[in-house]
Amino acid sequence: MISRAVKKWNAAHSSMKDEPCPKNGTMFQGFEWFVPKDQKHWQRLRDGIPSLKAIGIDNMWIPPGCKAGWHGSNGYDTYDLYDLGEFEQKDSRGTKWGTKGELVEMIHTANAHGVGILWDAVLNHKAAADYTERCLAVKVDPKDRRRETGKPQEIEAWTGFDFKGRGGKYSSMKYNWNHFTATDYDAKTQTHDIYKFLGRDKKGWSKDVDDELGNYDYLMFADVDFSQPEVRDDVLKWGEWIGKELSLGGIRFDAIKHYSEDFLRDFIQHLDRTVGADWFLVGEYWRDDLEVLSGYIKRMGNRISLFDVKLVGNMSRISMARRGDLREIFNGTLAQHRPANTVTFVRNHDTQERGSLETILDPYFVPIGYALILLRADSGYPCVFYGDLYGMKGPRATPPSCGGKLAQIVLARTLYAYGHQTDYFDQAHCIGFTRAGHPSHSSHAGIAVLMTNAHTYAHKRMNVGAHHAGERWTDVLRWAWGEVVIDRMGWGTFPVGPRSVALWVDRNAERRGVLDGLVF
Repeated sequence: MISRAVKKWNAAHSSMKDEPCPKNGTMFQGFEWFVPKDQKHWQRLRDGIPSLKAIGIDNMWIPPGCKAGWHGSNGYDTYDLYDLGEFEQKDSRGTKWGTKGELVEMIHTANAHGVGILWDAVLNHKAAADYTERCLAVKVDPKDRRRETGKPQEIEAWTGFDFKGRGGKYSSMKYNWNHFTATDYDAKTQTHDIYKFLGRDKKGWSKDVDDELGNYDYLMFADVDFSQPEVRDDVLKWGEWIGKELSLGGIRFDAIKHYSEDFLRDFIQHLDRTVGADWFLVGEYWRDDLEVLSGYIKRMGNRISLFDVKLVGNMSRISMARRGDLREIFNGTLAQHRPANTVTFVRNHDTQERGSLETILDPYFVPIGYALILLRADSGYPCVFYGDLYGMKGPRATPPSCGGKLAQIVLARTLYAYGHQTDYFDQAHCIGFTRAGHPSHSSHAGIAVLMTNAHTYAHKRMNVGAHHAGERWTDVLRWAWGEVVIDRMGWGTFPVGPRSVALWVDRNAERRGVLDGLVF
């Protein structure tokens, strides 16, 4: 089964004139970690959808919309999957993002503009329990979860969930300690540790999870036990329920390395049979091991895509190195080896400053990174980060990245990043590539991309195709000055400024005026 997003990748990859070449699509992550706690974010996203669609966004990943531990939470401490901001629970009816009514209105606006909504599903754990329970548990070594470090003991765990505010609507399931594998706090002794639950029906850690720390089933809070039939049935039911309750285009699965692979496969198959046969599915499996990630995709029947963690690591390493080699940017990445099942990104809510997976990226490299994931034919399905497009709040607020020109790079992808690609990865500190264009897009207009991480100006002779002979090309970002005249064989010598990127396009290309006049 080929999802719509994979078809979008095929569009970018298409190079022959007689091949179908649909319009490029781009994913947008619709939040950053420090979005204001004003319960107005669904409204913000609703109001931004027309502008996002205009530059080429076709899918928007929204933040976790289920009720969490408190109204200011980002939603990764999930309390009730069935409360989308509808019930008075955990000190508020709405979530940090707004009410269910506002969520539905935002999704309706997105659908009307042809933008799919990707739900952020946090299935691994539950938080903010309603009451404590006494249960038998044993401490385990945080650095090797397979090793028990003490004797079985009775603890008092926050594992009782009755969801009284919802009153049994949508689901009558109530959770207790038997529905979890472990927790990280004993209220009886006020001790923080990892406590694995013991009991007649307890099977211990899931075996089909990541092997980091010996077994990485446990991540945080009360860890959901998918070996329990009641739990499996309830979460499968939730997947079908939310697909009927909301008009979605797919799901982003959080923290999939931490829960049963077999269960997620069953969950996806259930979606395919019921509500999501054409949904785009992407998982967050935070590991930079190509073999591990490729194997996971294969075992999922190629039905799921994964975020390219290795590529972000390469960007960080090269951007921070004194003499980083740009030719190594795609080494060992999913984008290089499995682009049809890859979502690429430059930054997200976890990697941003003070994020749980903070990954330092020198600011000059951010537009280079976006040019690499947005404009190439073989770099997966690109995802643009809210914090880069609109700026980030938080302890140290930052303005929109790329000098405020990220929207122009996205629109350049939508208009011109088609057709045959020629790479010029021939120098350590200056690389480039060209796209010859496709007759079905912008009257065959193409694009030439050049970038350098050196502190000096650079240039490179590149070919854009003889059909562009005589054209005068300029940098759409206006960071490199002058014009490049394409010779009769399709060659031109393109410059780029120090530690920068330049996107060269025919100055008279179709819709070039729209790109040059874009205000976002």
